[in-house]
Amino acid sequence: MRRGHRQLRTGDDQKTSGNIPDPETPGQVNERGVIDYALYVDGIRQAGERPFTDLHAEAQSTPGGFVWIGLHEPSPALLSDIARTFELHPLAVEDALSRQQRPKLERYEDVTFLVIRAAGYVEHAEITASSDIIHTGEVRLFVGEHFVVTVRQGSVGELASVRSDLEAHPELLAGGPWAVVHAVFDRMVDVYVEITAAMQADVDAMESQVFERTAGASIEHIYQLKRELMEFKQATLPLQRPLAMILDGRTVRLSKELRRYFRDVADHHTRVVDQVLAYDDLLNTVVQARLAQVTVDQNNDMRKIAAWAAIAAMQTAIAGIYGMNFTFMPELQWRYGYPAILTVMLTSAVVLYRYLRRAGWL
Repeated sequence: MRRGHRQLRTGDDQKTSGNIPDPETPGQVNERGVIDYALYVDGIRQAGERPFTDLHAEAQSTPGGFVWIGLHEPSPALLSDIARTFELHPLAVEDALSRQQRPKLERYEDVTFLVIRAAGYVEHAEITASSDIIHTGEVRLFVGEHFVVTVRQGSVGELASVRSDLEAHPELLAGGPWAVVHAVFDRMVDVYVEITAAMQADVDAMESQVFERTAGASIEHIYQLKRELMEFKQATLPLQRPLAMILDGRTVRLSKELRRYFRDVADHHTRVVDQVLAYDDLLNTVVQARLAQVTVDQNNDMRKIAAWAAIAAMQTAIAGIYGMNFTFMPELQWRYGYPAILTVMLTSAVVLYRYLRRAGWL
């Protein structure tokens, strides 16, 4: 089979094809990297067994038509075939195959390349020094006039449900490739909102533990939560610029209605950013508070040690004086001198103990 003409199936045919699996489900990925693809005309999925090159040609000649290809960790060969068909820029293809890309939007002639970070929250009973709370992945999108290619990297951020939701609402899907981009962004940001709500409970629990009488949270636990928050922060904050570029009216041409939907996504994202920054500031305060508690505890320990050392020093001083064995010393010849000195030592110890305890040193 010639490169650039891989036989992919659409519609119901993919369920019986040996080349394409059932539509994407979490944990079930086609080994070739193709999850699903189809031609849509006025928001309606078109059935039929055709190469994606033919579908692209048909989309270009059909008003309201576009192709949506969904990939998961595709091989370089597969993405190269798609890149030749849809005339994708080599730099964008290279970025789509690489790991750890920042959220961004770049224009390559008539094709827009976007990166958005996907995130997932890991349920846990408690936070430990090695808790894994946030998982992240990436979704890269190539958007043209008559096509959109979504490339997912990582185990989070599945898009099968996004496709299903859009196919159930053809009036939204009729908006074309940028309607798909909006749906992807909207889903990712909605997950951000859910994660911030879950992390609110984690931050509140950590704060409560720090200020408990027993101070159950250690510096290691707080640092681990802050580290996971930083990973989430790196996924969410950089998305501000791509959203601003989409809404500026110069970088991307959108209908008024679609721009309104993106504005709603941007509003939700702004609230997420505000919450993440607030959590970051709060955890910084919690860290400082815990460090202050550690310092106070150390000072208390040192005062207790010093207090007991003072009590012991008084007894040592008295015993040391009478241990010099001089010939002329007070009460050496007194019958009750020994018990008297012990009484003085005990009394001085009790008086000093009570004084130090009243002063808060013991």
